[in-house]
Amino acid sequence: MIRITTDYITLQQFMKLSGIAQTGGEAKILVKETEIFVNGEAENRRGRKLYPGDVIRVNGKMYVIGK
Repeated sequence: MIRITTDYITLQQFMKLSGIAQTGGEAKILVKETEIFVNGEAENRRGRKLYPGDVIRVNGKMYVIGK
């Protein structure tokens, strides 16, 4: 579970917070080139807002946003 203290985070912020990407630039590239699903739907917008309860799947690994 990826815990946040704000109402939401963006997909790019999630990529950095989860350790999938080390930098914002790397996250930007990965969001465009990697198969990412948010709540079962394909997503490639790095600005996509993620809220507590959202389920993200990246490269077959599942993550849940929590408070």
